[in-house]
Amino acid sequence: MEIVKTCGLKKYFVNGEYEVRALDGVDISIEEGEFTALVGSSGSGKSTLLNMLGGLDTPTEGDVLIRGQSLKSMKRDEKTIFRRRNIGFVFQQFNLVPVLNVYENIILPLRLDGLTPDEAFLKKIIQTLGIEDKMGQMPSTLSGGQQQRAAIARALSVKPAIILADEPTGNLDSRASMEVAGLLKTCAVHFHQTVILVTHDEEVAQMADRILPIEDGKIAMRHGGIDAGTHLAGRAGARDAGTTAARDTGGTASPDRPEGRD
Repeated sequence: MEIVKTCGLKKYFVNGEYEVRALDGVDISIEEGEFTALVGSSGSGKSTLLNMLGGLDTPTEGDVLIRGQSLKSMKRDEKTIFRRRNIGFVFQQFNLVPVLNVYENIILPLRLDGLTPDEAFLKKIIQTLGIEDKMGQMPSTLSGGQQQRAAIARALSVKPAIILADEPTGNLDSRASMEVAGLLKTCAVHFHQTVILVTHDEEVAQMADRILPIEDGKIAMRHGGIDAGTHLAGRAGARDAGTTAARDTGGTASPDRPEGRD
């Protein structure tokens, strides 16, 4: 089932005498449960596209549809509520609230929406990410990899339509980067979660089911000999990699599905 669609998406900026076409007619379709990597050089437009998908920026032309709902047609307050309930964000900087412990950070989006946490579902997330023993700790006591796992748990807590991850491994060492990328893939499989990830790291990108290369604000025709949008691994391959990541980090291994241009 199609869960994300863009239609003729454009974003233009005026920089002095020049017009910068950060996005120049992007049409993509992403299926539910798909793990997609957006790749490209700095300035290619990949982070701008992620901001559009998350409703954090407004396109010059075109539209974004999530679960068939148009972001363009929503008023500002409507979009804020829709974003909180349907989109989970994972950022490079973690963005955990320093005065809240790990568990309080994870359930914060639910509290902001006046919802009661689904404790059974949260337990599965926390076990999958291998942070069961970190719930009472403050973010400052955690390693970078542990903080990013908490951020992933927070993103998953609302059972979003999609998770948008903007360079989630950018502040981590190589080992922690591969663990976090593997855990994102694990979550895509275990919870049938759609994940869209921006990365410069080719190794991380290769974990995705599909790579969408972006060049000059457009989806490129080819990337490293691979056609744009090619599925790199089937769900079975994703499950194998996810199981390995879960085992290495102490999580569960059995599936349980319930503005600037860059």
